[in-house]
Amino acid sequence: MLRFIGRRLLETIPLLLAIATFTFFMIRLAPGGPFSAERNVTPEILLNLERHYGFDQPLWKQYLDYLGGLLRGDLGPSFKYQTHTVNELIADAFPVSLELGAWALLVALSVGLGTGLLAALKRNTALDHGPMSIATLGICLPTFVMGPLLVLLFALGLGWFNAWGWYEPRDRVLPALTLGLYYAAYVARLTRGGMLEVLSQDFIRTARAKGASESRVLLRHALRGGLLPVVAFLGPAAAGLITGSFVVETIFGVPGLGQFFVKSALNRDYTMVLGTVLLYATLIIALNLVVDILQAWLNPKLRLE
Repeated sequence: MLRFIGRRLLETIPLLLAIATFTFFMIRLAPGGPFSAERNVTPEILLNLERHYGFDQPLWKQYLDYLGGLLRGDLGPSFKYQTHTVNELIADAFPVSLELGAWALLVALSVGLGTGLLAALKRNTALDHGPMSIATLGICLPTFVMGPLLVLLFALGLGWFNAWGWYEPRDRVLPALTLGLYYAAYVARLTRGGMLEVLSQDFIRTARAKGASESRVLLRHALRGGLLPVVAFLGPAAAGLITGSFVVETIFGVPGLGQFFVKSALNRDYTMVLGTVLLYATLIIALNLVVDILQAWLNPKLRLE
């Protein structure tokens, strides 16, 4: 297992380098530049800005300079938010995105696991068909549709929550529901399918024949194996919760990293886009590694020596 973890960590370095290289050159293929949208800027001022930030250098030299900064942990200055560095912007905004993602993950797991377990235990009853039909509908509704619907119902209609901002504790509810319910639908269906597969196994019938209570059969014997599909889904789900926050933060005015990324991409803020992409790529790789380790722990057949 330690050898597996070490190998995966070593593979991360060239992977992140490839992502940084690809992103660096791709964003420069877009028309315009960081200062092309500035109004009332004379050619002389524009030339001085490009010289100050090194845009007058060959592209390969800019690339090597950026890699040198990465090795020092310096993501560079922001071209849109010129009074801040990318490190400062990420340090301020990422905790907000992380909090939103944590609340959304809590919604996805609590709603999804509870619904899936109930449907599996009450197979082919109304408590199975009803929740699974709702889960199917939830999968069909993306966050940019779910968000406005929740705003119309709970903010503008009932007035229970605010439609915009991140100031009060209740401001977390609608963004977390918008982001979490979509993945809760997937978790519910995966939990139901995994539990039904395990509950049909011979060792479950043996446990019941020995007089084990239904709760003991469920918690002691079936749950661990039944959650394997959910654990496998956690990596992509966590990645989706992170990147999906871009849309949700824009809808609800959440001052997280997603808003900065969207505005930076529109304004060709190269360093901010690169810094955000690298941060999220690192998180996704780390989350997938954690999921692989959890799968190996839950299923002895998958353990690596």
